[in-house]
Amino acid sequence: MPAPHPPEFRRRAVELGRLGEKPISAIAKELSISESCLRNWMAQADADDGNTSSRLSSDEKRELAELRKTNRRLEVENEILKRAAAYFARENVLLK
Repeated sequence: MPAPHPPEFRRRAVELGRLGEKPISAIAKELSISESCLRNWMAQADADDGNTSSRLSSDEKRELAELRKTNRRLEVENEILKRAAAYFARENVLLK
């Protein structure tokens, strides 16, 4: 699902907020977004620029999502292999 605001719009909004010429609330109102939305974009931009260590960068968020997806797949595959091993172990006992 695409973001409701294009990346260039977000970048420009963050630039305006960082300039400090107007209050964040005024900039947000002019752009028809909420103040909290603009503040979140600014915090994320800071993280992406390496200016804060308390928030994941966008690249780190994407990597984390991909790792979680891979982990879920591997857990399912592992469970299938466990069940297959148990099945074949029972088959082996019955054949003896």
